[in-house]
Amino acid sequence: MRTLYFFFAFFIFQMALPQQQATPATKVMAGLEQKAEMAENSMVKNIPLTNIGPSVMSGRVVDLDVNPEDPTEFYVAYASGGLWHTKDNGISFTPVMDNSNTQNIGDIAVDWKNGTLWVGTGENNSSRSSYAGIGILKSTDGGETWQNMGLHDSHHIGRIIINPNDPNEVVVGVTGHLYSPNTERGVYKTTDGGNTWKKTLFINDETGIIDLAHAPDNFNMQYAAAWQKDRKAWNFTGNGNASGIYKSTDGGNSWSLVSTAESGFPTGEGVGRIGLAVFDNNTLYAVHDSQFRREKSSEEEKKEGLTKEDFKAMDKATFLALDNKKLNDFLKTNGFQEKYRAENVKNMVRDGAVQPVDLAKYLEDANSMLFDTPVIGAEVYRSDDTGKTWKKMNEDYIDDLFYSYGYYFAQIRIDPSNVDKIYLAGVPLIMSEDGGKTYKAIDKENVHADHHALWINPKRPGHLINGNDGGVNITYNDGEHWMKNNTPTVGQFYAINVDNEKPYNVYGGLQDNGVWKGAHNNKEDRRWHSTGKNPWQSIMGGDGMQVQIDGRNSNIVYTGFQFGNYFRLELGKGKNTHIQPKHELGEAPYRFNWQTPILLSPHNQDILYLGSKKLHRSMNQGDDWEAISDDLTKGGKKGNVAYGTLTTISESPFKFGLIYVGSDDGLVHVSKNAGGSWERISDAFPKDLWVSEVAASKHKKERVYVTLNGYRWDDFAPYVYVSDDYGKTWKNISEGIPASPVNALVEDSKNENLLFVGTDNGLYVSFNRGASWELFQNGMPNVAVHDLVIQPEAKHLLVGTHGRSIYKADIANMQKLSSDVMAKDLYVFGVDNIKHSKRWGNSWSSWGKPNTPGLDITFFASKPGTYNAKVLTADGIEVSTAEIAADKGLNILSYDVAFSKEGKKNFLKKNKMALEEAKNGKTYLPKGTFSVEISGNGTAEKIQFEIE
Repeated sequence: MRTLYFFFAFFIFQMALPQQQATPATKVMAGLEQKAEMAENSMVKNIPLTNIGPSVMSGRVVDLDVNPEDPTEFYVAYASGGLWHTKDNGISFTPVMDNSNTQNIGDIAVDWKNGTLWVGTGENNSSRSSYAGIGILKSTDGGETWQNMGLHDSHHIGRIIINPNDPNEVVVGVTGHLYSPNTERGVYKTTDGGNTWKKTLFINDETGIIDLAHAPDNFNMQYAAAWQKDRKAWNFTGNGNASGIYKSTDGGNSWSLVSTAESGFPTGEGVGRIGLAVFDNNTLYAVHDSQFRREKSSEEEKKEGLTKEDFKAMDKATFLALDNKKLNDFLKTNGFQEKYRAENVKNMVRDGAVQPVDLAKYLEDANSMLFDTPVIGAEVYRSDDTGKTWKKMNEDYIDDLFYSYGYYFAQIRIDPSNVDKIYLAGVPLIMSEDGGKTYKAIDKENVHADHHALWINPKRPGHLINGNDGGVNITYNDGEHWMKNNTPTVGQFYAINVDNEKPYNVYGGLQDNGVWKGAHNNKEDRRWHSTGKNPWQSIMGGDGMQVQIDGRNSNIVYTGFQFGNYFRLELGKGKNTHIQPKHELGEAPYRFNWQTPILLSPHNQDILYLGSKKLHRSMNQGDDWEAISDDLTKGGKKGNVAYGTLTTISESPFKFGLIYVGSDDGLVHVSKNAGGSWERISDAFPKDLWVSEVAASKHKKERVYVTLNGYRWDDFAPYVYVSDDYGKTWKNISEGIPASPVNALVEDSKNENLLFVGTDNGLYVSFNRGASWELFQNGMPNVAVHDLVIQPEAKHLLVGTHGRSIYKADIANMQKLSSDVMAKDLYVFGVDNIKHSKRWGNSWSSWGKPNTPGLDITFFASKPGTYNAKVLTADGIEVSTAEIAADKGLNILSYDVAFSKEGKKNFLKKNKMALEEAKNGKTYLPKGTFSVEISGNGTAEKIQFEIE
């Protein structure tokens, strides 16, 4: 199919020039100041966002810090979910960073003697969703307040160590930018509690410090692990000549390289990420992610059967002579389509339609090449002479620990009471009791994979606290038995969606935690421990991705995991059908994004769209596919990460086949004829940025919204655009959103002027289609918002965050906030009637909490000030009054539906009836019609409600 490109010779809005450079730290910090001002002045500052969970699957932990005098007290740092504190061994946790400017953490350090907390912001792992930080934060009051101590352009902090004898002396390993070079990386030291910093080790602008460690009884003896890496959207090189180990003998003031060629530690281009652990003044260990290639052993047994490597140099005659059974075994085992079986493929080779090498090419995309790389991987070295010489400890390869994701791990720990007992954190958690020669896995069925943090009790061997991609686990017997400690709502959602059930369900795909489903009104509590069923249920494993639910039957769900591995789930039957489109033999493999986009057509729920480098359409629920486009990207780039892929799909509700798609390399296309032809409409945009959202309007056929994301260039500017002519011309509507990459946009289904935008650091709302923006974060910390969806019947906004699970907001009154309403001095929104209950104010026993009603009355005020509220009976008797300090914008009067003392007297004077006082001492209004009158700013408004 031919792709058409149309170029228009008319005026378009002036766009920004291509932004392929990192946003300066000054702009990021100015954005935080701007956001703080918006929080004070927002029209929706009083509209709450409520966290609905889930918590059971948790999220990625990057560090732990445990009270040495009382190990039941510790802090847990989540990669993008903030800092949490427990005093009861993980039974309960309290968030202590919710009032800070970020929830993104690389490392923490606690001065337990003085109660000072240090947080290095910006995750130390280098994953696809490792968010940048804003420097070093410090709290001297247990997290009540935070002070930014500098290093604003560090982006990612590897490690923090504190001098146990001088709390003002702190040394920090800065990993630096993830996607771009920068100079604020290396080792920094302060001797005045962070007021000033001195850079004491700098290697180059691509090499940062991923780990620091010091001898337990000698802070002067320190070691630093340098890591050279180069991450791009299409490729990740996690190794380099500059990676190595440095040593300081003067408390981090000066450094010397100890991993020299003569030392016995690896050197050269293949040196990857390194983790350190120091036992005493002489002995230390290092775990190394070796990216050097494995040597082929002459004694290595040849695998039985055919492999893809066999076909790379195979000629036609040899191929045609292959045994059909062996060839069929290869084809079936490697997932070739049913039509590709031995005899058919041989006929294709005979006819010259394909070559033998095409069988190898069929299986090779960026992702397969990543996993097929034969590198050495994890290896452990030990030095018994303070790093002068190193000995490799593992005799065999440590397989199935890092897999191909060594850049994600490299944590090693030593039991403080046994120099030969070490632990390695990777996909599993493994332990060695012979100095690293042999290992055994110690994680169990209730311990999530992917381990990043481990604390070992120096006073009680075998007592471990472990942090992983699924939260926190504790053991007292070296992993024989573990308990799970997952009450924080720190889920890292990539995507969310809702169905139309009553109550409606929320679905979401999470980082390394699969896909989950739960009713929106579930309670986050521990009752499920006794019922045996958590209100949130897992419906798919892997890294959970996008979800589409059949509007006719919510048991039919389309979802999956990374790189386009999607399934049609029949939840009522427990049946999963793999539905990923397959390329043809002889055709280049499809490129699927990590977060492959899918969409059910709003016009026909049997029609499913899925994006690779092309747009695919199925007319029968994913059983059969056709490509309805050619490559709609720039064609990909050579690398080990799938790139040149579609990222977002939208079909207009006004017309079947009016489809928009966006790609990870900055292109947006539209088809007005169901894929018959395509038009590129993104030439005016900044180049090469990730298209994070394309959204066809629900209100105007010609209207479409687009958001771009510069995260993978360390470009943190917001990019939001709208077109009213199918993308021929565009208007930039991002003005007023503080610096932060944009991930999501949703247009309200009722009010065309109402837009919501989610960024890497928060949520914004516009009441005028993007002409201006308001911060919308009452109840939600500064966390990355990955996805937004509106449940139209309930009038709820659901916010999928990458770090603090899912939030819900009632936006019914925001939908009514039109320009006419905002032109008024005062406007009171109507409320629903409520049902009377004899249980109000009472409980089933003297030990239970009383059942209390409530009525929230929302009103708009054009000016801040003091407003008065009266509750009146139908015949005008005043039963309750209140005074409200209102803000400009939306305000909520929460009324407990009870008489005031004076109001009760007034009522009884005119109504000869018994009013029963509840056990909580309040007397509640009887059945009847009532009104609420709010006055202020020279005007008054009244609404009615009924207690039925």
